[in-house]
Amino acid sequence: MSTAHGHTPDHSDLPEVPAAPAGGGTTTVTLDEVTEAMKDVVDPELGINVVDLGLVYDVHLDPEANVVLDMTLTSAACPLTDVITDQTEQALEGLVKDVTINWVWMPPWGPDKITDDGREMLRALGFNV
Repeated sequence: MSTAHGHTPDHSDLPEVPAAPAGGGTTTVTLDEVTEAMKDVVDPELGINVVDLGLVYDVHLDPEANVVLDMTLTSAACPLTDVITDQTEQALEGLVKDVTINWVWMPPWGPDKITDDGREMLRALGFNV
């Protein structure tokens, strides 16, 4: 297709694509988006996501879209660290540039950290919380 000088081709039939963020690689991803994506990471033992279980203590996001998650497990002896690490990387793939999990044990996790949504999910599974 040739266009005459000064003529703009008609692309009205093409989908709109958002422009790349200005600033040479800075991100527009938000902490809320990272937290929401982490709801796809499910504790294999309980079947509840790590956010609503209260296992994600903090999210650190830098301007280049690298994220460090301060996370804990229900027990320091939990054998499922690798499973949760793999799920985390999959959940955040394409959203952030790099993921690091900083496993923390203080303060220790307890049922008080479970969100109201998490409590509803646990009750639906028959837990008394």
